[in-house]
Amino acid sequence: MGVAATTAVLGQTRRRSRFDRRLARILEHATNIFCDKGYERASMRDLSRACAMSLAGLYYYFDSKERLLYLIEKELFERVTELLDQKLPATTDPEQRVRLFIENHITFFLAKQKAMKVLAQEDDVLTGNMGSEIAAIKRDYYRRCTELLEELRCAKGLHFKSRSIAMALFGAMNCLHTWYNPKVDSPPRLLAKEISDIFLCGVYAKNGSASI
Repeated sequence: MGVAATTAVLGQTRRRSRFDRRLARILEHATNIFCDKGYERASMRDLSRACAMSLAGLYYYFDSKERLLYLIEKELFERVTELLDQKLPATTDPEQRVRLFIENHITFFLAKQKAMKVLAQEDDVLTGNMGSEIAAIKRDYYRRCTELLEELRCAKGLHFKSRSIAMALFGAMNCLHTWYNPKVDSPPRLLAKEISDIFLCGVYAKNGSASI
């Protein structure tokens, strides 16, 4: 690659990095606005003020607040899945893999409590292609959890419906934003262990096993 081509590539990379950083800041501001005001009450003008951008400038990049919500949800689920994929190869033990899933989910989303609240409150807002894409991403994430529980069920000779157990687990984890207080509750990693212990004790007890 010649000097001119290399310089052009580096320039594009720097511009892309600046755009990515700016996009991350905009999505963070949008998350805060959606959390504090609710999606329906939030306006693009509210978002432009929070981002310190002109309304026209915001519309240049995002044609609607629905697009912003879509990008928030897409980025969150892609990132939590990416982190999970980095951690799971560390062990082949089915119980430890379930524990890793729980720890990854809890530590990730407790670091983004406002985002967790937005996901919970605005779960069915997105429509059309954006709604379908996010629904597919969520289904894949839930499927990953179900597969890990199925691995545990087969390895331990347990009897339960993996989908039902997975939904019960998500029910416990996804309401953390409603009560978690870092001043009085356990740190995220320890809380994840506590929830894992309680969850797995229930799973084993259902099958008459005391092992955990």
